Amino acid sequence: MIDRTNTGNASKLTTTEVRTLPRVGQVLIEDGVLSLTQLREALRRQAASGERLLLGEVLLQMELVSPTVLLQAVARSLNIPYVERPSDEADPAIMKMLPESMRREHRIIPLRRENDVLVVATADPQNDHVLELAQRESSMRVRFVASPAEALDAMLSDGGLDGAVQEKAEEIVAEMIDGGQGSGFTLQEKQIEEMVGSSENDDMGPVVKLVNFIICSAVEEGASDIHIEPDDGNMRVRFRIDGVLGHRMSPPWRMNAAISSRIKIMAHMDISERRMPQDGEISVRVGGRPIDLRVSTLPGKFGEKIVMRVVDGSGGRLGLEQLGFQPAMLERFQKVIDQPYGIILVTGPTGSGKSTTLYSVLNSFDRATINVSTVEDPVESNVEGVHQAQINPKAGFTFASALRSLLRQDPDVIMVGEVRDSETAQIAVQAALTGHVVLSTLHTNDAPSAITRLGNLGVENFLIAASLRGVLAQRLVRRVCSHCSAPVELDEAQKTSMGLYGYQTGTPMRGKGCRKCRETGLKGRLGLYELMVPDQKMNDLLCGTCDPALIRALLREQGFESLWDDGMQKVLAGLTTPEEVHDACRH
Repeated sequence: MIDRTNTGNASKLTTTEVRTLPRVGQVLIEDGVLSLTQLREALRRQAASGERLLLGEVLLQMELVSPTVLLQAVARSLNIPYVERPSDEADPAIMKMLPESMRREHRIIPLRRENDVLVVATADPQNDHVLELAQRESSMRVRFVASPAEALDAMLSDGGLDGAVQEKAEEIVAEMIDGGQGSGFTLQEKQIEEMVGSSENDDMGPVVKLVNFIICSAVEEGASDIHIEPDDGNMRVRFRIDGVLGHRMSPPWRMNAAISSRIKIMAHMDISERRMPQDGEISVRVGGRPIDLRVSTLPGKFGEKIVMRVVDGSGGRLGLEQLGFQPAMLERFQKVIDQPYGIILVTGPTGSGKSTTLYSVLNSFDRATINVSTVEDPVESNVEGVHQAQINPKAGFTFASALRSLLRQDPDVIMVGEVRDSETAQIAVQAALTGHVVLSTLHTNDAPSAITRLGNLGVENFLIAASLRGVLAQRLVRRVCSHCSAPVELDEAQKTSMGLYGYQTGTPMRGKGCRKCRETGLKGRLGLYELMVPDQKMNDLLCGTCDPALIRALLREQGFESLWDDGMQKVLAGLTTPEEVHDACRH
């Protein structure tokens, strides 16, 4: 257990004392982890051992620091980076620059090359002997970064970064080479109805198998995006899972053109055009589920980068109760949705889950008795019983023109993908005032800013007051992994921060890391929300000066719960971590 009593006395050290203390001890005192008295006692015990023990080992024995805190302090004392998740940065091709036996014996993982330097993760960055061995074996200069022993052990026990995935990719490449095909790949243009893994159809060519395998792996792992990136002499495939990009496999660089051509054929693009960006779409089925892939290519110095957005066709069937709302806020939001007319806005940055929330709202309506229509760019998920239109600006079919047409279609509920311009904002507000429920999104940082944004788009204050029924701002954070979560004691700074908001009870949790969560301790995501529902006092303000400062002051008086408040409640409920909330709410 970490003792934080009698800390904060670094300022009492004399210049002479500072010079005589070990650098790691200085760091721990500066951070308030140790007191000078505790450090002196640890040094006394180290001297009594005849210098057989390192200072860090003594501190661990005395239970004055945790292994993580100690490693972070060692990294700072050596002026090297601390990499909490080395698997996110590791390149499987680079890992092989050191023999597997050496990696396992010394618990080290080569991560990447930086010019003529090999960057290696280790849990013992002070071990000069291992540094020399790694330099001799790799014939390169080696620079250590510090990483937790548990994270390194997990990578080593898995046979390296995503060993099974990389191994399968290498099998496919080996098949291509063994088949004598060299650099001339066979591209089969087939109508794909069910996407299958490479092992299930031996009649496919190697490139087709590899592309199918990449897509299937991404869908099975729950990735939202697939990045295929050529570089100078190498190539990498990365998946974005729960909002974080991670490396998955490294096909040979010479396969880049063939992989690019195969994906272009599937997306009905021009395979001969490699100088200009292209966009396309692929529709497949994986495990019986309809999957849409939005494909984008971008020429670069070393070839075309391809990014595929993975859209699960069944994703629009989530209920509001599955998104992470607190019960009280969900009840308030449901009352907003049940209003007979008015505009309801969902705000937040790109990737904050706004579209998922709107689809969930659409699913809450009785679509058998009302007319529900949408205008989107693009249509991201099919919703049964809803007419969904995709805009086509080149043909003159914009949000504004589509909205005008929809108003002649006897609608009850209209969803506009995004309010981007003044014309769309004006028509949406008029539709809300004439008896329709209008759902849409805005790019603002918080709920109160939506009012300012509408004003900037030319909507009069009195029209905002008359039409606006509610604004929901949101972010996405990663959940604590349910398979490896355990109670955790928050530090004093975190407790103080929560105390300022009146949160005194709860059981924060943190994942230890397991195979289910890829050793991150986090798996899946949930929303953070703040809901602003204008009342008469706010409408009176809107009809006047509409000063954002006055609106925020009124909301504070009314006990408005911000994104940060909602996040802290979810930390104390054991659903996420303080770091996730901080990262989400600073945007």
